[in-house]
Amino acid sequence: MTDEADEALLLDLLNTTPVIDGVSLDDLADAAAGMAWLAAHGQQAAEDEWLALLDARSALQSLVRGEEAPASVGRLVDGVSYRPALDADGLTWTLDLPAGRSAAARAVLVWDTLRVSSPGRLRPCANPECRRFLVDHSKSNSARWCSMAICGNRMKARRHYERNKPSRAG
Repeated sequence: MTDEADEALLLDLLNTTPVIDGVSLDDLADAAAGMAWLAAHGQQAAEDEWLALLDARSALQSLVRGEEAPASVGRLVDGVSYRPALDADGLTWTLDLPAGRSAAARAVLVWDTLRVSSPGRLRPCANPECRRFLVDHSKSNSARWCSMAICGNRMKARRHYERNKPSRAG
């Protein structure tokens, strides 16, 4: 199971390319924004980390949308290892992440943990005009929108209008 901080890292990364009022944005568009994002998520703020993060975001977004196979993120986890240490309580494991792409590798590991522990719960928003993602924590696994207040209401209003719009006499 992933912890909340790891899940937030992945979901926040996936959601750095929102469409707001029909305009595509990129919250990681430049190095300064990327460094600030990394620091805000407790990751090393360095240019190589930012560039690797951009690569991971693109690959993971395509992967979650079903446009790419899992092998597409393999390069991002090359060199990842767990190191055991024996102490009075038994074994403890330390995650060793590759320098220069530790945040990218962490995001891929979180994606894989969710894939295994919560299959199908990480998905794109069902609003075709939205590019955000969600992790469905509902018991019924029925959440469809990144935000009920925004996308959910828009989609429901659109369906209601389509069902109830007056037909044109022609």
